[in-house]
Amino acid sequence: KTMVFAHKSMDKVAQKLQELHPEQIVLGKCRWETFNDGFPNLALNEDDCHSMTRMPTVYLGSFHDPNNIFEQLAILYALPSMGALQFRVFLPWFCTGTMERVEVLGQIATAETLARVLSATPHAASGPTRITIFDIHALQEQFYFNDNVHVELKSAVWLLRQELAHLSASSDGFSPRSSILPPGMLAQDKKFAICFPDDGAAKRFGKKFPEYPHCVCSKVREGDSRVVRVKDGNPAGFDCVIVDDLVQSGGTLVECAKALREMGAKSILCFVTHGVFPRNSWERFLDVDKTGIQRFYLTDTIPRNCELHGQGPFRVLSIAPLLGHLLSHSRLDDLRGLLR
Repeated sequence: KTMVFAHKSMDKVAQKLQELHPEQIVLGKCRWETFNDGFPNLALNEDDCHSMTRMPTVYLGSFHDPNNIFEQLAILYALPSMGALQFRVFLPWFCTGTMERVEVLGQIATAETLARVLSATPHAASGPTRITIFDIHALQEQFYFNDNVHVELKSAVWLLRQELAHLSASSDGFSPRSSILPPGMLAQDKKFAICFPDDGAAKRFGKKFPEYPHCVCSKVREGDSRVVRVKDGNPAGFDCVIVDDLVQSGGTLVECAKALREMGAKSILCFVTHGVFPRNSWERFLDVDKTGIQRFYLTDTIPRNCELHGQGPFRVLSIAPLLGHLLSHSRLDDLRGLLR
């Protein structure tokens, strides 16, 4: 069994995980309260504290709101210190990932700051903490962490592969999935083309979709302005799926969709793992006629996005099956280690 503690914002994901694996997942109880002065008043269930010394322990968190980071760090640091047999942190969205470079004197790479904070996580009884992140913005950010923790970078695009494989089986073109199909079992439906808004996304995600044709967009200068054009591939006649790690204002995605339509794309879908959407920028996508994006897939790595499911083009895919898959494989690896 594995004991899972979750921040209150990730309760729905934790519950889905437990529903998928009722025999393996035990949900730990945590009190998330505040004192009168506003500082956290936190406590773990006493029985859970005893139990986690005999089983692997997981913390499922979300740093989507700066106001809840301190309280989560308090729990995150406490769990291994209280004697957890093994400790793993699922932090699906690395929230400062887009602030990873210093271009002028005085700028601060807060991606490195957060990595240093997480690297201070204590060891569990059996060794270092493992920190799992999905679709981090820049792969080199893993080197901001020090050797006190083990960093594991994973991708949520397998949820999109699952969805594409079953899309034609649903009457409305969408149905939620509760398990992960291995790549060899996925349908090779060639009506889809996987499209990328830039070369970086193509290099990063292209190899995850080997059976689909690819298109790559790029910004080019035309006169005094920069516009998005399709630089590689032919989208004509295909249902084009734009894939990227995150979306903020969404301007690039809209321009990419426009370029694909101008070259004859049959329809436009979009998948991003992390829907950041500052200042409610998601609202622009409700006007499907204007954006040209008929279906917009997100995940619940940022919990507030669950509220978007079913609004306009938005469909939210849960990462719970991915978490269950990773935990199941971890248990098998641990067992193999014991049998060696």
